[in-house]
Amino acid sequence: MDDFSDIMDLPHHVSVKRHPMNLAARAAQFSPFAALTGFDEEIGESARLTSVCEALSEDDLDGLNAAFQRLLESAEEKPAVTIIYFQPDARKSGGAYLTYTGVFRHYDAGEGILHFADRRTLRMQNVRCILFGDEE
Repeated sequence: MDDFSDIMDLPHHVSVKRHPMNLAARAAQFSPFAALTGFDEEIGESARLTSVCEALSEDDLDGLNAAFQRLLESAEEKPAVTIIYFQPDARKSGGAYLTYTGVFRHYDAGEGILHFADRRTLRMQNVRCILFGDEE
C-alpha cells in the first residue's frame, strides 16, 4: 500500500466551477521572490567606502591660498589647472578625493565657485590643491 497502487489508476479530478490555470500563471506561483526588497542595494551601499575630509594644515592652507591668488591673477590667460578636491557623498558621511583638469574661466566670489571652460563648477571650500600646467 506504500506505493500508492490503489489510487494510481483513478481519474484526475477536473473542477466544473473553475477554469484550469494556464502554465505561465502556474509557474509564477513557484518562482522565487525577493522577500527583502532593496536589501541587496542597502548591503552594497553600506559596503561602499568613503573617505573622511581631512583638515588642511597651516602650511597646506598657505600653499592653497598662494595658488588661488595666482589663479585669480592669471584668469585673463585662461590657465589649464589640475584641481584636487573633496567631493562629499550624497548618501552617507564622508566622500572621495577627486582630481579634475580643465581650463579656468572665472571665480564667482559671492557663491565661492570656480568656473571652467567645459562648464564644470567646483566649490572653493572643497578644493585641497591647485596645480598649474607648468607644475605637473
